[in-house]
Amino acid sequence: MDAGTLRGTIFIVWLVVLLVSERINPRRPFTSLTGKRVLNNFALVMLNTAIVWIVLPWIAYDVAVWAKSQQLGLFHQLTIPVPIKFVLSIVLLDLVIYWQHRVFHTYSWLWSLHKVHHADTEFDTSTALRFHPIEIVLSMLIKMAVVCLLGIDPIAVIVFETLLNSSAMFNHANLYLKQKLDRSLRWVIVTPDMHRVHHSVFREECNANYGFFLSIWDKLFGSYVAQPKEGHNDMVIGLNQFRDAKEMAVHRMMSQPFRHK
Repeated sequence: MDAGTLRGTIFIVWLVVLLVSERINPRRPFTSLTGKRVLNNFALVMLNTAIVWIVLPWIAYDVAVWAKSQQLGLFHQLTIPVPIKFVLSIVLLDLVIYWQHRVFHTYSWLWSLHKVHHADTEFDTSTALRFHPIEIVLSMLIKMAVVCLLGIDPIAVIVFETLLNSSAMFNHANLYLKQKLDRSLRWVIVTPDMHRVHHSVFREECNANYGFFLSIWDKLFGSYVAQPKEGHNDMVIGLNQFRDAKEMAVHRMMSQPFRHK
């Protein structure tokens, strides 16, 4: 099994596990519109995949292979042990994702793209996959540039992307975790309760908890909010301007960056 197939298999298995788990043990009640919403979120994922295949001939792994063959990037010039280089690669890539996410909240033209993710009025595993295709392409270009500049090893790229996808689905899951377990996990990784705050209708909470994998960045850079002020069961998810049920449709999600309502 090649690296791409392995990564795809892990993605599908983990997705199914979370979809089933959040139905068995939900943190918040699902609504009557959940099924329709989830189907449209997955339809957007399939559309995004097709667009990326057309627009980008390379992915981050391909860039890593090419950079390694040319010995380009910082890590290819440093004589440090491979395990240390591997760990640094994962940590630095996660740091880049944190700041990328934060920047997308800072500048209005980037926020107009990213708000498609935040317009979801529920918070579950499918939300983790709901992004506008232009944001997906921009994110991939940023990742490829960082991989080339740092000289990230191809194996580290595969591992990181697998961790990033898996953790993003996990921390978006509508999954109940006991408080003691949640507190313990937060010392290292972002949990669903931690990230749910980020999807609050209140802007001060929406502009917090940007991390996707490691929880340290929000605490280190002052963007950590422990709990939503209205509590997890009563907090309102999403953006008020896109609360109408018709906004679930794929063509409406695609047009959200270009209209105020």
